Amino acid sequence: MSKVEEKLFQNRYRVDEGRPHIQIIDQEKCTECGTQDCTYLCPAACYAKAEDGRHVVLTTDGCLECGTCRVICSEFRNVAWEYPRGGYGILFKFG
Repeated sequence: MSKVEEKLFQNRYRVDEGRPHIQIIDQEKCTECGTQDCTYLCPAACYAKAEDGRHVVLTTDGCLECGTCRVICSEFRNVAWEYPRGGYGILFKFG
């Protein structure tokens, strides 16, 4: 494990069941995106290509709340993103 991964592993994430703070607005827009950059630029690996290779699967557990996905998807504006409710989301151990 690299040093960054070791440090990220020490953080904790408190899941807000049933209230994800990030959502893909329209799955079909993901098929229009030729590169699906979110699947390899998200530092927490929350986005992954679906089995069909065209759609994107989002898992919000472990999100670092950095907003990278919003920037990456700015052309399609297909990510609904907000901060989690108080007490939920990433709990940084260092910093």
